[in-house]
Amino acid sequence: MSKARTLKDKEINQVLGYVTRTRHKLRNRVMLLCTYHAGFRVGEVAALRYGDVVQADGSISAEVRLAVDQTKGNRARTVFLPEKLRKELAAYVAAYPQQNTNKPLFYTQKREGFSANTLAQHFFHLYHAAGLAGASSHSGRRTFITTLANKGIGVRVLQSLAGHRNISTTQAYIEINDDMLRSAVALI
Repeated sequence: MSKARTLKDKEINQVLGYVTRTRHKLRNRVMLLCTYHAGFRVGEVAALRYGDVVQADGSISAEVRLAVDQTKGNRARTVFLPEKLRKELAAYVAAYPQQNTNKPLFYTQKREGFSANTLAQHFFHLYHAAGLAGASSHSGRRTFITTLANKGIGVRVLQSLAGHRNISTTQAYIEINDDMLRSAVALI
């Protein structure tokens, strides 16, 4: 099986542009941005509960602590949320307030929480409908890791952000491109 496609900014904007024409545009946008801006796995996005993201005072947490049952490999991990993602999440929770903090953050059309498989299929459909062949539910996460690597973030930090046990797993996510190679030789 081939690796998920890493997306360029133009392609991210392409899928986000498509999402604006979907029925659940705000939900779809925020779910995708969780993968691009914080490196969530699709199963982790599906497992997010309202209380994981929203603090008691209604503000958005800067860090999400995922329990073992919300992650791959049954290992708890912390996901750090950048300001731009917190703003997107704030707009989402303002539009869809929830009293019960144990309820899923994102719902299907049937008002049920997504399963990891259903959300992976949903992402695949969004990418396909937006004309991005080769993109999958893992594209956002792979783009997140590669983007940070392009900006000079060390692989040990990337490993921690991704929640990988082995550094070789993180290294496999990083797509080497011409811009990275140009930047490297420019340091000489």
